[in-house]
Amino acid sequence: RVYSSAIALRLAFLFYGLLQDAYSPIKYTDIDYFVFTDAARYVSQGRSPYERETYRYTPLLAWLLIPTSWQNPLWFSFGKVLFAVSDVVAGWLIVRILQSSSGAAMSTERALKYASIWLLNPMVATISTRGSSEGLLGVMVVALLWAVTCQRIGLAGVLLGLAVHFKIYPFIYGPSILWYLEHPKKSESAEKRSSNPNARSWTTQSVKDILLTFPNRSRITLCLSSLATFSTLNLLMYAIYSQPFLEHTFLYHLTRIDHRHNFSPYNTLLHLSSAMPDKVSSLKLESLAFVPQLAISAVLIPIALAKKDLAGTMLAQTFAFVTFNKVCTSQ
Repeated sequence: RVYSSAIALRLAFLFYGLLQDAYSPIKYTDIDYFVFTDAARYVSQGRSPYERETYRYTPLLAWLLIPTSWQNPLWFSFGKVLFAVSDVVAGWLIVRILQSSSGAAMSTERALKYASIWLLNPMVATISTRGSSEGLLGVMVVALLWAVTCQRIGLAGVLLGLAVHFKIYPFIYGPSILWYLEHPKKSESAEKRSSNPNARSWTTQSVKDILLTFPNRSRITLCLSSLATFSTLNLLMYAIYSQPFLEHTFLYHLTRIDHRHNFSPYNTLLHLSSAMPDKVSSLKLESLAFVPQLAISAVLIPIALAKKDLAGTMLAQTFAFVTFNKVCTSQ
C-alpha cells in the first residue's frame, strides 16, 4: 500500500500541475523544466543542447528527455513522470538497504515505515512533479549506497562515475566509501586494538602503515570503475559537443555568481561582487567558497564517521555541502 500510495500521490500532483499551468498565472511547472525540454528539442533537431541559454547540465539529461519534443502535447510531461518514477525507485531501494544485513536488518514492515518518510513526503513528490531533475540524481545516490552495502563494488563505481558526470557534487561520497571499504582482517584487528587498553591507538599508527594497508581490492575496483565511467562519458560528450560541454557542465560552476533566491552564507558578498565588480576585494569569493565546504564535507566528515555508519555519513556530508554551498535555494 505504501508504494501504491506514493504513486497515487505523484499522479495527483501531476494532474493538479496540468490544471494549474492551464488556468493560473502562477505556473506549477519549474522554470528549469522548460530549460530541459528546450534543450531536448534542440537535440532532437540535431543541434547542441547548449544553444539553449542557461542549460548547465550534461547532454545526457537532454537526451533522456527527447520524448518531450514529440508532437503529442501529453509527451511534454514525460520528464516529470521519469523524475517521479525515480523517486519511487529510490524509495524501494531505501527499503532494500534497511532490510539488508549490512544495513539495519529491519523487517519489511518497519523498513516501509521509514521509507514512507521519503515515499509519502509531499515535498519530494512536488519537486519531481514540477520538473526538477533531482529525482534522477537521488535514485543514483541511493543506488550507490545500496550497491556498496551489498558489496557490489564494480556497480557502485559505475554509479558513482555516472552521478558525478550528471552533477558534480556526488564526488564527495567517494572518500566516505573508500574509507568505509576497510579490509576485513584489518577491520577485525582495529576492533581488537580499540578493545585493548594496552594496544597502540589508531591515531599513533604511522603514516607509512596507513599508506601500505590502505589499497585493497574493493578500493581499487571502486576507483577504476568510477574513473572509467566518468572519463568515458566525459570524453564522449566532449567529442560530440566540444568546449561548450566543458564550459557549461563543469567550468561554469567554479565561478558562478548567483545572488537571486540564494540563502547561502555568502549571499550578501556575492550580491556585492555581482553589483560592484570593480569595488570588491580582488579575492574571488565564488572560487574560495569551495575551500571550507569541501574541507568539511569531503574530508573531515568522512574521516570521522564513515567507518561507523556510511548512510549517516552521506547524510551529514550532503547537509554540510548544502549548508556551505555558495548557491543555496529553497528547492
